[in-house]
Amino acid sequence: MASDISRRKFLSTGAKAAIGLTIIPSTVLGKNFGHVAPSDKLNIAAVGIGGMGHANIKAVEATENIVGLCDVDWKYAKGVFERFPNAKKYWDFRKMYDEMGKSIDAVIVATADHTHAIVSADAMTMGKHVYCQKPLTHTVYESRLLTKLAKKHKVATQMGNQGSSGEGVNLVCEWIANGEIGEVTKVECATDRPIWPQGLNAPEKVDKIPSTLNWDLFSGPAKVRPYNALYTPWNWRGWWDYGTGALGDMACHIMHPVFKGLNLGYPTKVQGSSTLLLQDCAPQAQHVKLTFPARDNMPKVGMPEVEVHWYDGGMMPDRPKGFPQGKQLMGEGGGLVIFHGTKDTLICGCYGVNPWLLSGRVPKAPKTQRRVETSHEMDWVRACKEDASSRVMTKSDFSEAGPFNEMVVMGVLAIRLQTLNKELYWDGDNMKFTNIDPNEQIKILVKDDFKIVDGDPKFNKIWTDPINAQEFANELIKHTYRQGWKLPDMP
Repeated sequence: MASDISRRKFLSTGAKAAIGLTIIPSTVLGKNFGHVAPSDKLNIAAVGIGGMGHANIKAVEATENIVGLCDVDWKYAKGVFERFPNAKKYWDFRKMYDEMGKSIDAVIVATADHTHAIVSADAMTMGKHVYCQKPLTHTVYESRLLTKLAKKHKVATQMGNQGSSGEGVNLVCEWIANGEIGEVTKVECATDRPIWPQGLNAPEKVDKIPSTLNWDLFSGPAKVRPYNALYTPWNWRGWWDYGTGALGDMACHIMHPVFKGLNLGYPTKVQGSSTLLLQDCAPQAQHVKLTFPARDNMPKVGMPEVEVHWYDGGMMPDRPKGFPQGKQLMGEGGGLVIFHGTKDTLICGCYGVNPWLLSGRVPKAPKTQRRVETSHEMDWVRACKEDASSRVMTKSDFSEAGPFNEMVVMGVLAIRLQTLNKELYWDGDNMKFTNIDPNEQIKILVKDDFKIVDGDPKFNKIWTDPINAQEFANELIKHTYRQGWKLPDMP
């Protein structure tokens, strides 16, 4: 095809009909034209459409083509299927990719946490742009993999922490960089979650699997547990096999201005504590401390070593000295961040919203952050249509979201390894703990029962046999997928 023929002219000549396609994917023509014109539509497929996936689809459907829909729970997804009767419907994303790969430009991923990585990785290796819900992945290794795959395949990416496109995060970053609060050596973050069950023994009852649910596909790369209605369609967040608890669910919203504003990288030390820690279910409440080394100074402020604390399940930091009496400490959206600076204290809510200084000053810092005038999802659509060589990155591009998500799931590691009873030293470059002895052992509480017998309390705790702590930690860092499920190789 001559290079001076526009895509629009090509379509107008009737070639679309001549080659027998209902829709010509922009990726087909992209090889000749370098990018998708902003006026053209992306062909978008979505995997996991019953919950947040539906909201993400709503944000793009007015201007783009929704061509493929995939979900393992067709009762939960029923309304979305009905809304897009012309979209092809699938149970298994792998079949959708095989059958529709050439006609898809981009993929929205909003499955349970444990399948984010494989659905996104397979899409990117096919050259598809990816919007993936938070947390980006279930493990540190998966986060590192998605970061490298996005770079290798030069696709437009976005994690679904929509606050990163908001004004609050912009202001927090600008105020810190302008030296408004001085050097920050401590940050405290909190959420009012969980609002789903946590701290539970694994259910012993086996329920009948609904005909509208493919339990094997929901389990995905994780082991297939006996089905119980407690797990789905929403409560999977609290179960370690599928979710990351309140920390993984909300830290991507709450801690993003911390990671971005302070130019954080890998932590060097981590420790966690919680209420009852069980093998299968996240605790009801948690506290994590992550220590980050000093970074290169900004022009107007130093970046010394900093401690970042996380609280959930009702646990909260102390009220800062001078915090207004009678004012609720928990911020808007059920989130709180307190930056303790040497000159002032900066406080904001979930998504970084409505930042303010404890001193009452209103900073007038230069605007250095790019503003998003559309939605978080539509900014990703904009990036998908730009040539990779000149693309303006989204506000939560995987180049940032990947390393940030490593910070988030590192908190999960700190909690699940707390019974080693020590602060853990982390080698971020090599993704390993350096102070777990090769012969060190750990026991994990499988079940905790309590009952009253003849007026007396009786406790029954069932533990695993001792297991190798280093092997357990390595499995949390990089999961062993069950047979039939495989990630692409690390670039």
